Amino acid sequence: MIIRDVKVVAESGITEEEIRAIVDEELQLWKRKGKELAEVQLTIEGEEIVVKAVERSPIKRVRRITGYLSTEDRFNSAKQAELSDRRAHI
Repeated sequence: MIIRDVKVVAESGITEEEIRAIVDEELQLWKRKGKELAEVQLTIEGEEIVVKAVERSPIKRVRRITGYLSTEDRFNSAKQAELSDRRAHI
């Protein structure tokens, strides 16, 4: 399930209300740290809910088009077209 753009994997027995509260709490915690939350895994151990949180990868793909290095989100429409026209040669 996806809640607030975060993938959630939870064992049965954890209510949706509990899941939403945990995700909201984790999002606030990670935001204070300056990091992005990608996934929350919830398991039950005895009477407790164990929370495992996974960070969204800060790695960005850098491309070289006509000699310039940049991320794809900064390409203008001509460079985006050039990228989509590329063919893999094996």
